[in-house]
Amino acid sequence: MADVAEPLTLEFELPAEAAGRLGRLPAVAALRQGRARGAAVSLMWFDTVDGRLAAAGLAVEAPSRGPRLLLRTLPKATETWHPCRPPSVLRLLAADETPQEADGDALAALAAFAGRQQSMRLDTPQGAVQAVLVEGRLRSLAAECPAARLSLTGPLPAVLAAARAIAAELPLLPPLAALAEEGRALASGQARRAHRLGAPDTAAATTAEDAFLAAAGHLVEVVRQQSARIRHDAPPEPVHQTRVALRRLRSVFRVFRAATDCAVLRAIDVQMRDVLTVLGPARDWDVFLGGIIREIERAFPEEKRIAALRRAAEAQRREAYGAVLAMLGGASWRLLMIDATAMLLARPWREAAEPPRLAMLATPVAEFGRAVMDRRWHRMRRAGGDFEGLDAEALHELRLDGKRMRYAAEVFAPVFGAKAGRRFLRRVAALQEGLGLANDAAVARGLAARLAKTGDGGRAWAVGVVEGWSEARVAATRGDALDAWRRLHGKDRFWSEG
Repeated sequence: MADVAEPLTLEFELPAEAAGRLGRLPAVAALRQGRARGAAVSLMWFDTVDGRLAAAGLAVEAPSRGPRLLLRTLPKATETWHPCRPPSVLRLLAADETPQEADGDALAALAAFAGRQQSMRLDTPQGAVQAVLVEGRLRSLAAECPAARLSLTGPLPAVLAAARAIAAELPLLPPLAALAEEGRALASGQARRAHRLGAPDTAAATTAEDAFLAAAGHLVEVVRQQSARIRHDAPPEPVHQTRVALRRLRSVFRVFRAATDCAVLRAIDVQMRDVLTVLGPARDWDVFLGGIIREIERAFPEEKRIAALRRAAEAQRREAYGAVLAMLGGASWRLLMIDATAMLLARPWREAAEPPRLAMLATPVAEFGRAVMDRRWHRMRRAGGDFEGLDAEALHELRLDGKRMRYAAEVFAPVFGAKAGRRFLRRVAALQEGLGLANDAAVARGLAARLAKTGDGGRAWAVGVVEGWSEARVAATRGDALDAWRRLHGKDRFWSEG
């Protein structure tokens, strides 16, 4: 197991209205030793006029007391990342120093933060934790907004115990961005940039364990980023991308299972599966409304019975989104984010690991990746061997095999060179799309049936139209899937040594 006795700092964000309640929490009061100490805090961030530092993921921070700092506010793409990591201090700067990264250009004030800092000691059974709450307002020339951060410093088990105690009662979560990045976004009127999005980049990994940490840390962050964007009035993409990130993360657990399997990962996997169960209906209704219903509306633009079916589906979507938002607002979700971060830091798979397990963790990532990819490739080829004769159930299983193949390829393609895996990923994606449309149509039939109303002839007609449209869709897309399958052959195996 990783050394958990060394002190470390984890940073969390709190809504401004919740920050003021921190000191009054019974859980905090039970742990606090002595009185909390308060002080004013003021920060200012600088960049070149053309935003050169921000473009490189950097910022100059000037506190009211102490030296200026050059911060890394966005991690490098190949850098192993975990949520709750504070911005890295690259170096101290003199009061009038311009960092070389500015290429000689002068610095200008970008944004500022002013507020209060409250420090307290929390004595947990696992050790002492220094808690520092900073709350106040971010300001730029054109706008301002409230902001609060809580940093916890101490041995990892103690920090996690304190974080879990607070998250059980307050909406404590990993920050979506560093305060300096929040200030940049406020000043520029642009969206804050996420620490991580999309598929993981494992190009810098050397061992199987390195690759697991890079992929899993990336995807836990993506889950946090995408889930924070889910709202009733949001487009379907955040729900979709949250599901994709969770599925990728669960696939990473399976890809590296031989090396990292342990009770902690299995428990987190079960929790993620439960989250996907809640997200699933929201995604299904999004696809239903944006897919088949929209197509039918184009064919019957004035048909009131189809419009009534849409309204009924939209009511179901609102209900499904309500369940998702209730889950995301609950303590279980916050604790899952903390537990997933803890897993990355504590490396529980190393606890009592035997020499063969340790050797597997140290296996060169290319060697490990080849073994995984070969197994998945042969399984998928066997499943689709008689493609034209497969029934709907077998095609569904082949679609799942293709999805597993694609997620594994996303993990290992950077190891062998992203360009080498690009064509393979495109072809697996085309197969998934061809088979996925048929699956979407099958789901649509089930959703339409749920919207039927006894004794309502108009609703029965509209449901029948959806069912017929779905059947036609399946017939039309099977040929596309067969073409994609035929294009996917052995020459595409980017991981092969031959």
